[in-house]
Amino acid sequence: MTTHEDKFKGVTIGVYKEDGDRLIKDMKKHIKGEVVFFCVGTDRSTGDSFAPYVGSMLEEKGYKNVIGTIDDPAHAINLEERMKQIPEGVTVVAIDASLGKQNSVGSLQLISGALYAGAGVGKDLPPVGDYQIQGIVNVNSGSKGMNQLVLQATRFKVVMHLAKQLVAAIEEVYPIHNETINNAYITAVK
Repeated sequence: MTTHEDKFKGVTIGVYKEDGDRLIKDMKKHIKGEVVFFCVGTDRSTGDSFAPYVGSMLEEKGYKNVIGTIDDPAHAINLEERMKQIPEGVTVVAIDASLGKQNSVGSLQLISGALYAGAGVGKDLPPVGDYQIQGIVNVNSGSKGMNQLVLQATRFKVVMHLAKQLVAAIEEVYPIHNETINNAYITAVK
């Protein structure tokens, strides 16, 4: 889970609420080359399960270029170790849950630049990724201590909806074809 007021150095490409076509267009335009999806979070907190749920859904569909699932999460305790699994020369799309303003809950954000996972709950973790996609799962309380409680009180319905939207966009931008299903990495279609 992230908020990025203090650390964030990237640029927001777009915020998408029920606008999958625009997200797909922006992903195709900005995220190039072989891609690895690095899904940060844990199923121990409903809101923070967004990215591992995305990772699990992608794996179930046959994607091999995923780090972080419900069964094998990438989280605060093992983040640095999991980052060592990222192959050289790939574009890393870090996926994480985020807290935001009331009117942005239920939105996806595409951002260029590294993800600082855990920043919203006071964790100081290493940055990961070339791009990040955040699912805004609930409202930022303004207090790092309260944000942990907000994440735990997040409705799973919101998490599921955002995960399904993101997976559908990824499938459109990075389709698995019969000849590529066994390849480790998927590249964007033009």
